[in-house]
Amino acid sequence: MVIAKINSKDEQNLLKETQKKYTNILDLETQFTSLFKHVKYFNPKFNSPTIITLISNIDYNSRVIFADSLLLVSLDVYLGKEHPFYADYPKYIKENNTKENIIVDAAKAIVSKQLILASNRSFISKMIHEGKKMYLLDMYLPRTPNKLKIGYSEEKLQWAIANEEDIWKYFIERKLLFSTDTKLNNRFLDNAPFSKFYLEDDAQSPGRIGVWLGWQIVKSFMQNNDVSLQKLLTIDSEFLFEKSKYKPKK
Repeated sequence: MVIAKINSKDEQNLLKETQKKYTNILDLETQFTSLFKHVKYFNPKFNSPTIITLISNIDYNSRVIFADSLLLVSLDVYLGKEHPFYADYPKYIKENNTKENIIVDAAKAIVSKQLILASNRSFISKMIHEGKKMYLLDMYLPRTPNKLKIGYSEEKLQWAIANEEDIWKYFIERKLLFSTDTKLNNRFLDNAPFSKFYLEDDAQSPGRIGVWLGWQIVKSFMQNNDVSLQKLLTIDSEFLFEKSKYKPKK
């Protein structure tokens, strides 16, 4: 692993802090070895990429980039959620600026290359597409806690679990599942501080609640159907939903 050289004073300070945080990366190397082993188990043609660590001026929208033979990791995004460099960043962004998130973001970058977005633009199809990504993370990172995989604080994760039935009722009662309204992306699928139900306690919810719910639907499908991981990726989302036998936990 190498860190890209930079010249400006601000970037030199950023580099100094990053090098201080990552003087020893043996644990990261172990995590990457395990990740690549799991990916290859399910995808025999997968070749482990060369890992290049760098600083990106804290570009949290491009934390990890996977490009076939290369995996670029911006270490300056992972200095710890309380680091002064992130003082002005939103809490839901800082929550994932930790060393533990590196391997999750690397897995997500690989997963994104393995799933082609279906032409069906219904809300339920988008939810399940994201749910498939999350299920792949389950397979590739079997020992990683769910809160890290979904990117929630423990409090936000517990909110999602406790309110699963109410969330599902909300989607059903408002006939959102088969809607093609793209505004639903911003409300329930995109990264955000909370999901937008337009209710009084919205701020207590985590963002991307549609992703979390899609994850539960895909897990239900895999529990109730004898399907390989590769087959899962090709199954039509609405068909998957029908066969999932999904019932929200009360």
